[in-house]
Amino acid sequence: MTVIRDLRDYIKVSEDLGVLKRIDGAELELEIGALSDLYRRRKSTLFDKIKGYPAGYRVFSNIFAVDKQQKAMLGVPLEATTLDFVRQVKRKMSDFRSVRPTEVSSGPVTQNIMKGADVDLLKFPTPRWHEMDGGRYIGTADSVITRDPDSGWVNLGTYRVMLQDKNTVSSYMSPGRHGRFMRDKYWSKGQNCPVAVVVGNDPLLFTMSQTSVPYGVSEYEFAGWLRGEAIEVVKGPFTGLPIPASAEIVLEGEMLPPEKESRQEGPFGEWTGYYASGSRSEPVIHVKTVLFRNDPILTGVSSGLVPSEVRGNIIRSATLWSQLEAAGVPGINGVWYMEPGGSYLLIAISIKQGFPGHAMQAGMAAAGCREGSYLNRFVIVVDDDIDPTNENDVWWAMASRCDPATSINIVGNCWASALDPRLDPVKRAAGDYSSSRAIVNACKPFHWMKDFPRVVNTSPQLTEKVIAKYKNILGDLSQEDLYRASRSKVVM
Repeated sequence: MTVIRDLRDYIKVSEDLGVLKRIDGAELELEIGALSDLYRRRKSTLFDKIKGYPAGYRVFSNIFAVDKQQKAMLGVPLEATTLDFVRQVKRKMSDFRSVRPTEVSSGPVTQNIMKGADVDLLKFPTPRWHEMDGGRYIGTADSVITRDPDSGWVNLGTYRVMLQDKNTVSSYMSPGRHGRFMRDKYWSKGQNCPVAVVVGNDPLLFTMSQTSVPYGVSEYEFAGWLRGEAIEVVKGPFTGLPIPASAEIVLEGEMLPPEKESRQEGPFGEWTGYYASGSRSEPVIHVKTVLFRNDPILTGVSSGLVPSEVRGNIIRSATLWSQLEAAGVPGINGVWYMEPGGSYLLIAISIKQGFPGHAMQAGMAAAGCREGSYLNRFVIVVDDDIDPTNENDVWWAMASRCDPATSINIVGNCWASALDPRLDPVKRAAGDYSSSRAIVNACKPFHWMKDFPRVVNTSPQLTEKVIAKYKNILGDLSQEDLYRASRSKVVM
């Protein structure tokens, strides 16, 4: 299988898989966003010959249109079921050994460099993704790179970045995020915060930028471990920050404290499907250097109404699974961030019940883990005969095994965000970004589990026999469908 080392490798593999749509001649003003929406969860979209820009200056959206793209990115067999995919990534991440990035003197990203007065961000095609957006967003599928001023720890995080003018952008960082902690440290010392924004991103680094890695560990180290080789970086000429050597476009500069300068940012149609965070004054980044490849590709996320194209589900699910096991929760069969809101809002956890209170232990632990604690609405715990990645089965378990009066527990004052559309206006005005969440026990009652009615389903043995006998007429079923059916669990 091809090792995907950068965005261009990923685009080629996506085309080979038949899930890339090339579109020429689209306009930046809303058309790229609308066309991305049409192909969401169907195909990745690569826009070229954009009106008003040279051929070769491209925009790539719908990065993770289908799961097999992520399987190819991480070297997992394409026929693996989604749950087996999560298992394999979780196994790899649980055995994590730091693979530090390798600094090189140059790379494709250094093919072109704009400095000082020559910086012109208007050179790059930056869409206005949605009709009600407050401006054009150059940073959506991005990695914002910062370094802790005390420890030297380098962090990559995904934060939205709005184009203000030819050499200025503004950025919104949610409270509680590592990049925001680092930014505030610089400001407390009376310093501007050095920052590099990758807006033409390696999909693996974009994925890691959305994932909770241990405090003090760089996303570069995890990405190198998952890829099986060190990520090559170059030293940023202005900030000195490590920049991916094969990135498409990188903006280097410094973020000023709001008392020095801030500008209106937003609204932006976010992954929750709402314009919940509105418009406000946010800090700006003065861009001092821009590095970019020949014929650069800007990566973007249309976001908006779910299901979202931001498919951090695989690595995020594997990470939460590992954190639950580290917290001492036994018998976990699978973890999945569900759609809609696959980024955070709904979590399903499948367990093999071993004792009274086991389901509640799993749910409460998920609500308290770093990976599961941000802007989560519902943690749904199901039995091990339910595949948590099969959302119809999760809803069936919730509808048939959950007693609303006794099986739903509400926890208050949990970590949320200004992006939360359900945040009370009074709390929002006070800056109180906290919310409640529900722990839903959708398992069979433990104390009479053996007496619970049997499930009606075809056994794996009969399924395998039928697949073998009729394989010549089953061509319209995918390999994943067949694999899932042959491995289905049934309680007899």
